Formats: sequence, C-alpha cells, structure tokens
Amino acid sequence: MTELQPHSATAALPDTPEGCRARLATLHSETAAIRVQIATADLRRQAHKQALDAQWFHRAKTALRLKKEEVARLSARLIELTSKAGPSRKSAREQFKDALIEAMRAECDDARWSALLARARLLHEQQEVSHG
Repeated sequence: MTELQPHSATAALPDTPEGCRARLATLHSETAAIRVQIATADLRRQAHKQALDAQWFHRAKTALRLKKEEVARLSARLIELTSKAGPSRKSAREQFKDALIEAMRAECDDARWSALLARARLLHEQQEVSHG
C-alpha cells in the first residue's frame, strides 16, 4: 500500500496553476493505486475465505481520505489561482459548474465517471428536445 506521507497533510500549496495541476495528477494516480490495492486485497480475501486485515484496511482508507482532502484543497487553490490570473470571462455559474465537475471527478472512479457523463449527455439531449 502507498504509505501515508506527512507531506500531503501539511505541505504548502503550489503557487502556480501548473503546480496545482501536476500535484492533482499525481494525487489522482495515487488514489487510483490505493483503490486497486483495496480491491485486490478484497478479492484475495474472498478467494481464500479469510478475514479482512482490519489494520491494513483502516490505513488504506485513511490514506485514501487524506488524498481526497488534499485534492479538495488543491482544487480550491487552483480555482483561486486561475481567478487571480486575470479578468474572468466565465460567469459565477460557469465557474461553479467547473468546480462541481472537478470535485465530482475527484470522487469518482473511471466507471462511475463514465456513467455520470452518459447520464448528463442524455439529460442534455432531452432538454434540447423539450426546449427546441
């Protein structure tokens, strides 16, 4: 399992949007790796009809939670940095939608994200038909 890093909870946030994006990309891959490890351990446990290693599972879930918290802080920092970059061409509503999408993406695995996108596309198509 990826070990807990004191860096993630106490590290200073990047000063540039590029730095935030790079750290977010790293966190997404680390989060995916932890999820894979949890799933693999669960499959192995089921196959061998063994009990769950509660301490390991707790550490894995804690690491996952800490990574998600850092993603949230970095996402907020990225929004802060990009809004300072110059006059915003996006409305507050558009900015909120972007932040919501980013937050949802951080919470979803690839399969869930694909399902949400398909549902959103379907809703969008239905709205166009009913309005147009």
